[in-house]
Amino acid sequence: MKYIVLILFLMLGLSAKTITPNDSYAQSMLIQEHMHFLLKHYGVKHDHKGILKKNTFSTKLRPRNIWQKSYEILVKINILRTLNNLSRIEPVGMEPVEQLNPDVVYGQTQRVLTEIKIFEVRMFIEVPDFKLKSYTHKNMLDVYNSFSQISAAFDELNRFELSPSYIFAETMRIYDDLTIILAHLNIKDETIPTVRLEKTKHTDSIVVSMKILEKLQKLQRSVGIKIIDFRAFKKDSSSSDVYTITGMIIAEIQPIKAYIGLISSVTPPALSYSKKVPADIEQLMGWNLRKLLLIKTLDRR
Repeated sequence: MKYIVLILFLMLGLSAKTITPNDSYAQSMLIQEHMHFLLKHYGVKHDHKGILKKNTFSTKLRPRNIWQKSYEILVKINILRTLNNLSRIEPVGMEPVEQLNPDVVYGQTQRVLTEIKIFEVRMFIEVPDFKLKSYTHKNMLDVYNSFSQISAAFDELNRFELSPSYIFAETMRIYDDLTIILAHLNIKDETIPTVRLEKTKHTDSIVVSMKILEKLQKLQRSVGIKIIDFRAFKKDSSSSDVYTITGMIIAEIQPIKAYIGLISSVTPPALSYSKKVPADIEQLMGWNLRKLLLIKTLDRR
């Protein structure tokens, strides 16, 4: 009998806490409080209503998209660190899965919160003891919207949106993923870059990006991978909007990688580039589309 009691005790002790979207949302709101404090500390005008209006979406997303948005925030934290002469810390990647566990998003809130707190300590900023609040009836879209608002607040704090060089770096990550997929599927790749159009704008990159997402979605449907609704992201064309779409493409590639057996293939980290312009992004994105169009079917491996 005592052994049964011991086993039950151990099972209770080892059982993990169930993390809900309410928990992730609560942590994101704690991050927002830190952001509002930092904006005030540095005397930066905060367009709260404008950010809410532009960064509140009503659509269908998956946990993989919310995770990718948190990656975007970590990139912007790196910009903040660089602007204040602190060393960059590479954002973490993760192995591809067909269906991302929502609990992983909670882990990202902790990484973001920790990095913000480290920055505050390094800059000798005395911060109030913000208390964690409780929320109910929240879903993953609420968490995404909160992350999107945090990302926009970082643009204010850093005093600029992500430059074309940052977007180009993420577009290269798409190129790397597609190159790995084609090699894994034994598809001969003889594609070449598209013609470089000097007068290209961010809008043109979004048009090509949407074609990539449509093709990815077609492949996902063919093998039963749950899809998203990305139509709500066509409306804007700032540099941050292009970066978000680029991240969405990376997120949508991951379940495909997992399906074909590339479960250990973490998307390579972004490299540093300089002096890139929208024409560079549109040309590389067009090349990515050409590579993707080589894939006709997917086989589970």
